[in-house]
Amino acid sequence: MSPPLSPLIHLIDDDDAVRAALALLIGTVGLRVQTWGDPLAFVNQFDRQGIGAIVLDVRMPGISGLAVLDSLMAQGVDQPVIMLTGHGTVDLCRRAFKSGAAEFLEKPVNDELLLETVQGCVRQHVKARQRKQVDHQARARYAQLSPREREVLGLILSGLTNKEMGRALQVSPRTVEAHRANLFAKLEAESLAQLIRQYAALADEDGDAV
Repeated sequence: MSPPLSPLIHLIDDDDAVRAALALLIGTVGLRVQTWGDPLAFVNQFDRQGIGAIVLDVRMPGISGLAVLDSLMAQGVDQPVIMLTGHGTVDLCRRAFKSGAAEFLEKPVNDELLLETVQGCVRQHVKARQRKQVDHQARARYAQLSPREREVLGLILSGLTNKEMGRALQVSPRTVEAHRANLFAKLEAESLAQLIRQYAALADEDGDAV
């Protein structure tokens, strides 16, 4: 059985034969596929927290693929959406991208192109979720800092030495060093470069909010 967090491709097309063929094709590269013949059922039931991508036909009865795409984007869905159509036009393609589609492919779609696109979108989504998780963890660690430690962090990011920070804060360099050690420990930063990379944006946000 596939692990629950392994990538899942949602395939939405009202044509039974197309769904079966594309699902079989995508499965050849080891990806799980869930097919949907009813786009409204997909919108109401699919797991928004899952990892993967969405392959969505443009023309379907009842609700168009573009309407489904608009609904997904309005709900903040972050899975990349690949639009498929047998009636592609420049305007349709432009509308799809403007609405948030990750890719737009014309039917009959080339097998290799579809697999390359789906795999690329999955990799993109995995990386985006990883960045989001890292950002969440960084924010949680940053929230543990005391007001003085945040001051010291801001001065570190400004490039000041311990002596310069001591003068700015009117404390001894030894006190600055203690604050510095504490904030490095709380932020789980092993180097100045890591500190800058992960926390400079948070410190700027904090400064803007003051």
